[in-house]
Amino acid sequence: MRWTWYLFRFDGRMRRTGFWCSLISVLFGMILLVSLYVGIISVLGGEVGSFDLNADDVFKIVDPRAYRWSLLDNLPLLLLKLAATALMLWTYLAIVVKRLHDRDKSAWWLLAYFVLPGLYNQFEDRLPDTYWMLPLALGGVILSVAAFVETGFLRGTQGPNRFGPDPKAEDDSTPAATSARGWDQSREIEIVPPHASPPGGMHVKRGA
Repeated sequence: MRWTWYLFRFDGRMRRTGFWCSLISVLFGMILLVSLYVGIISVLGGEVGSFDLNADDVFKIVDPRAYRWSLLDNLPLLLLKLAATALMLWTYLAIVVKRLHDRDKSAWWLLAYFVLPGLYNQFEDRLPDTYWMLPLALGGVILSVAAFVETGFLRGTQGPNRFGPDPKAEDDSTPAATSARGWDQSREIEIVPPHASPPGGMHVKRGA
């Protein structure tokens, strides 16, 4: 199905429209998952604790201190959050990679747009509090903003590139898109020259 390509596959190119629609789908999925968690805990009579999902949580994997107390306090909640975070991360990366492909950029750009800012945010509070850290903080902000602008607002390369055909050209060539643009009279009516018309004037022939 087409939605599996949008949310889970890394091949091909994705337009800005598909990018935003996919992110909205992921947001609704997160809300549904959190609601399901709250409902299950309430039915079982347990205490509903905080449960949030964020793609940046993946960087806690390389920071053992982040999960040390959670592991001791609530193992089922930790396992549920790890599974949900892994699923959300896969979906997020699949969406962003296809958008980078549309910009004719490889997935290696995720190192600059996602990994480096994420690592900085995870360990920011443990870095030395000196002016020497300002370039790192500024670089993280710039990379995050650049990623947001490029994936969310800039048009992909026109025509095919190394990652596939132009998705905008493919969408515009579909019968639905052609119909939406309106009736093309020049393609529907053929004016037959007078010498080929039957006696009595000009003949208008409807095209197929």
